Amino acid sequence: MSKAKLITPYGGKLVNLVVEGKEREELLARAPKLPSIKITMRNLCDLELLATGGFSPLTTFMGKADYERVLHEMRLADGTLFPLPITLTADPKELPTVGEDIVLRNATNDVIAIMTLEEVYHWDPATEAALAYGSTDPRHPMVSEMERWGKVCISGPLKVVNMPKYHDFVELRRTPAQVRALLEEMGHDNVVAFQTRNPLHRIHEELTKRAAAQVQGSLLIHPVVGMTKPGDVDHYTRVRIYKALVENYYDKNSTLLSLLPLAMRMAGPREALLHAIIRRNHGANHFIVGRDHAGPGKDSSGKPFYGPYDAQEIMQKYEAEIGVKMIPFEELVYLPDEDRYVEQKDVPPGARTLNISGTQVRDEYLAKGKLLPEWFTRPETAEILREMYPPRHKQGFCIWFTGLSGSGKTATTQVLTSLLLERGRQITVLDGDVVRTHLSKGLGFSKEDRDTNILRIGFVAGEIVRAGGVVICAAISPYRATRNEARKMVGENFITVYMDTPVEVCEQRDVKGLYAKARQAMQEGKPMGFTGVDDPYEPPIDPEITLKGYGSTPEENARIIIKYLEEKGFLNHI
Repeated sequence: MSKAKLITPYGGKLVNLVVEGKEREELLARAPKLPSIKITMRNLCDLELLATGGFSPLTTFMGKADYERVLHEMRLADGTLFPLPITLTADPKELPTVGEDIVLRNATNDVIAIMTLEEVYHWDPATEAALAYGSTDPRHPMVSEMERWGKVCISGPLKVVNMPKYHDFVELRRTPAQVRALLEEMGHDNVVAFQTRNPLHRIHEELTKRAAAQVQGSLLIHPVVGMTKPGDVDHYTRVRIYKALVENYYDKNSTLLSLLPLAMRMAGPREALLHAIIRRNHGANHFIVGRDHAGPGKDSSGKPFYGPYDAQEIMQKYEAEIGVKMIPFEELVYLPDEDRYVEQKDVPPGARTLNISGTQVRDEYLAKGKLLPEWFTRPETAEILREMYPPRHKQGFCIWFTGLSGSGKTATTQVLTSLLLERGRQITVLDGDVVRTHLSKGLGFSKEDRDTNILRIGFVAGEIVRAGGVVICAAISPYRATRNEARKMVGENFITVYMDTPVEVCEQRDVKGLYAKARQAMQEGKPMGFTGVDDPYEPPIDPEITLKGYGSTPEENARIIIKYLEEKGFLNHI
């Protein structure tokens, strides 16, 4: 079979920023003498795709001209279509003079790249959120995350000296050039790519096989293993599933499984365009787009951030310009009497149909320890998911109390702890004041310090939950965006309990006299930044539980929480 003639990379050629040999050695020797900054996991994912050409034609993190035009027009400064900003933010106090070199290090201080600093420009998170993601709602994962980014964006030529090191699924981690080489060997000019951040079920198997048959080409199963939506199934579990399915149920001569180190933005339609560009750079000229592509779920009012087919509509509009043809798929349903899948619109009149939603997978099967049926998923998938996700009453969870000082958080926590211990659960309590004494000693009460304290609590809580433990967090946590970041750290089993107690009631209970002290300081023109007096409290918009810290006892409130946990399957009924 002759080699395939794949579509050219977006912009004409694959960018390669990786330096080797003598140049690399010289740069590594210089690195200890240069100023440096640590970059985040998102930045590291972006840098890897910049270095290997996944973001071609980009050669740097975006400068101001590219950034501004991408936000407003989805185009680079030269007019090339590009839907989302790819930026590197920093603290201006850590930067050298423009024109000098700076080292980019990962979380463990390894040297990753050296940038010649050409641009430093200010940016506004709210503006970027509104223009790029269509919302400033902190329930959007990017909105809450951006609040913690650096105050300025930096840009300049990059020389990558060390690619990120991975120890898992090494054989599946390939650069765009490596993917292209393997696809060329398969001999099909047409390649259809499938983006996924979820386990593959029979529906996905069916639609991917149909797509490959439709274009008479190869299939690139290209799961994201960078940053995905908080609460998603971890990539270790997902990749085990992908490997099992490709090995047993796909044509190995025309199917390639490869991992993509992308940090998703969950930007819906705009992200669909970015995904298509990335897949073109990997050699695909067709791209599957389904319902609610890259959707982050529902906003604070309970409405989806994006329409179910917004991504398909925007792909259709720009597919010719990107050079990647969309293969749209609507929801498939199973016809049990015929043992086949069809699109909803093609269901014969009167035919029986079966379908299981993602919510049902979690709540009706995994949460109860039930194997998923074979018509819905392959036995290999069902077994892997059951192994990794025990029944909900054996899972960890986080009860996150929020409310004003004196609202009743601590009193309710004390009762709830006893009731959960009675039910045989081991409990960790992270009280805001106690954490400040031990984990956050030295922090003040500025917004930045408060956010740091809450995020430390969120990090510890997330680790406890992942280990199967139960954690109760009782802290004022006044800011919505920071609470949402804590929710992301913990994941799906995060339960917000809002103690809705008026400030007047809280003041009456204030045995420490903190409210009185804060009001006195404000009168004297020396505000303390005390929540509810001279600093705002932002109530949760859609908490799982709302309690009144007056007119009911802590025991009554604690038993409301217990009832909720029983109803959701976190506790067995007694």
